[in-house]
Order: sequence, then structure tokens, then C-alpha cells
Amino acid sequence: MNREELNKEFNDNKTGARKPVKPLRKLSRIDQKAKIIPEYQGLHESPSIDISIGDEDKHRRPEQQTYYGKHEKGSEKQLYNQDIPKKKSSKKDVLVKITSVVLSIAAIITLCLNMPILWYKKSGQPDERVSILTYFKRWQPTIEIEGELDQPTIELKVDTEIVNEDFTDGLDLPQLIEGQYTVLFLGFDEELENTDVIWICQFDIAGGKLHILQVPRDCSMIYYTSNPTTKINSVYACGDPEVSKIQRVVNCVQDCFGIPIDAYITTACFDIRNIVDLVGGIPMTIDNEIMYEADKIIPAGDPVILNGDQAEWFVRFRHDWLQGDIGRVQNQRRFMRAAMQKILSIVKDEGRPKLYNYLYTIYKNKWIATNMSIEDLSKLADFGSVLDMDSVMVNMVPGEDADYYINSEDFYSIYSIHKRATIDMLNEYFRPYQTPMLYTESNIVEFVDEWNYSYDDYDDTGATFTELENATEPPRSTNYN
Repeated sequence: MNREELNKEFNDNKTGARKPVKPLRKLSRIDQKAKIIPEYQGLHESPSIDISIGDEDKHRRPEQQTYYGKHEKGSEKQLYNQDIPKKKSSKKDVLVKITSVVLSIAAIITLCLNMPILWYKKSGQPDERVSILTYFKRWQPTIEIEGELDQPTIELKVDTEIVNEDFTDGLDLPQLIEGQYTVLFLGFDEELENTDVIWICQFDIAGGKLHILQVPRDCSMIYYTSNPTTKINSVYACGDPEVSKIQRVVNCVQDCFGIPIDAYITTACFDIRNIVDLVGGIPMTIDNEIMYEADKIIPAGDPVILNGDQAEWFVRFRHDWLQGDIGRVQNQRRFMRAAMQKILSIVKDEGRPKLYNYLYTIYKNKWIATNMSIEDLSKLADFGSVLDMDSVMVNMVPGEDADYYINSEDFYSIYSIHKRATIDMLNEYFRPYQTPMLYTESNIVEFVDEWNYSYDDYDDTGATFTELENATEPPRSTNYN
């Protein structure tokens, strides 16, 4: 009431006048079920009161909401009192999640592979703890067949004007001399006793070249074998009993030719079949039919894809060559070039992973024996696959045919090395990072004196693979024309 109403009521009561009755306010019932009871949220916050009167339009009033305070966190659903539909994951989101999981797993695997958790042991070297990845790279799957090599006893005579402290070839191989890596390749006969194929393959890594020295199997090495023939192909089986068989041949090669041997590869004639079949054959030009035996014939053609059996017949065939074993050595050059061309085509047409897969299969089946690790052989394969044909040269040890008499009547046909011509050839092609070899530093024994040579046809037989592209077969004792 205001002041006027109070004064009027006071006067009426004083005079005894009857107080007029006030009309009743018309009220409307509120549906209790629909009534929203707000929650009390704070000590100093007054609750809201529904003061709707009559039929007042309820739609004009905002719906009651729960207040959480300025700094109080609440979900959007609670804040606005309504359901918000969940967002569906897109293909991009799923891909991102999968990629994240895969990368996480890959990171864990990489970490495990690179953790030094395995002990690596190698003869002549201290034990060290290495990662799984390093252990696999250094793994020598066939080392138990022939064994490790001893350190060379010859003086290396490194040319320090070239190989100084800053010199490197960039390939990081376990080399005796930086810049070069030399592999002795031996091919056995069926009995695995005689090494009828002997190649010294020197990779001039710093110079980007490959030099191959063919050693005829009949070369006389009288100080290195107990076999009465004195031939170098018997050194493996009949050499120094104090060392391993492979070391016998390595010592002979190093002492006579002055070439430090870093590694070796040996294989048998029947393993050549498997390797050639694995890579799909070797294309070659066959000038005339080759009859290895009555039922073992290689047809003439250009090209002929030699299978494993035919490849073995080709590299071993010698009976029809006018020069006998020397003819076979010369014919093997053609096979070398064809095999090199096959490797290059594998890299070009099928890719390096296919080449590595072939190497793994050869290792797994033990078609070769070597002291090289998988990593070392892969590095050499990579190096060889980028060489052009002009960068690969093959030479044969100079010499001539001779007779070695064991008594006044009995003798063996041998190949007598021309020592001076051999040393000159070695100094020119096989000692790029060594000082020249002297005549007295070689253990080569000549059975024909220099002034009594019958001929010098084999003193200079060097040829690049480019020059061998159109090479034909050696002269035959039988006329095929």
C-alpha cells in the first residue's frame, strides 16, 4: 500500500466505517507436471521463481536452463539441454589413424633392429655387441665351408703417394689396400678336388674399373703342391697341409703374383647349372655346334640361350680346341662377358631388388662358398652393375706349353709362365695402389728359360669386354668350315 491508502484505512477505522471488500484476483492453476524446478547452483545465487500469470503465452519465455557458472566446465549437451549428433568418421580420418598405427609399429621395429643386443664374434677380431640389422649385414652364410683367410705374409708395398690419410674409395669394404678389393674365384671339377677355373678379379673401386686375370690350370707351381704334375689346379687338394685348402691357393697366388687377396668365391660345375637356370639362362653367340659328349650338344645360333647344363658344357669344353686348355681359357672370356651383360640386363629390366633376391637364393642354397658377408657381396654387385664394358678388362698369365720330366722317360704337359712378361703385366694392370713389383719378389718358376722361349703369343692377351663383343670361338683342331 501507498501512503494515501494507509491514511484512508486509518481514518476509516477511526470513524468505524466498514472496510470495503477487495475483489478476488483471478488465478489459474499451473500444471505441476510441466513445472520445471530449477537447480540451486550456489550459495549466493537466488533460485528462479515461476511468476507466470493466467494464460500468459509460455512460448514467449525462454526455456529454463541450468547455469554452471562462468568458470565451470559443462558439456554442450548439458549447457543447451539438447542432443548433438555424433560426427561420422570420414575415410580420411580412418586412413590417418591407420597410418599413425603403422608408423608407430615401424618405429618400434626399427628401434629394435638397431639396438645393440647381439654379440658378434669373428676370428682375429674382438667381440662386440651389435644390432640385429648389423649382425645380418655381417652374416657370412657359407663361411663354414672353406673358412676365414689368414692375413697375407707378403709385403703389401702400398703406394703412399696415392693412398694417404685422406684417400678413400667410398665403398667401406674390409680391404687390405684402400681403393681396391680382390676376389679369388675358383671353379671345381666333379670331384671337388681340382680347381680347373682360376680367376683373380680385382675391383679398382677408386678408379671405377674391373681387371680379371685368368690363370691357366696347367701353370706349374712346383713349390706349392705335392702332386707330381706340379699344376696349380692341384694346389687346393695337395698343397701345404698346415693351412686350410683355400688358404693354400691364396698363398700361392699372393706369393707368385703379388696380389693381396681380400676374399674368395668357390663353386662347383654342377652349381653353375643351378645359378644359370636361376637367372633364366645366358644369351650367347655359338659360331659352330659344340659336342661336349655324344648326347650333350650345344647348337649353333645367334643368340643361343644357354641353360644351366649347356653353360657348364661351354666353360669346360676343350677337346676340339687347337690350343687345348688355352683355347678353353679364351672361350671362357666370351662367357664372362655374356654373364656380365646378363647382370646388367637384370638390373635394368628387373631392378636391383631382383638381383639381391638372386644373391639371397644363391646364398641360401649354398651354390657358392665365400668369406664375404651379404653386405659385401651386395656392394660389389652394385659396383659391377654400373660398370660399362670398356671398364672391364681381362688378361691371361703369359707363358707357353712345355713338358715337365719327372724322370728320363715320364713327363707331364704343363704351362710354363713367362715370368718377366707376367710381372710387367701385373705392374700395369693389377697394382694400381702398390709400388711396382720386382722380378725377385715373385716365386714364379720358369721351366723354359727366357732366351729359349718357343713363342710369345700369350704374352699380351689383354682385351676389354667391348673388344670381346664380336669375338669368335678359338681355332679348332677339326675343320668346321
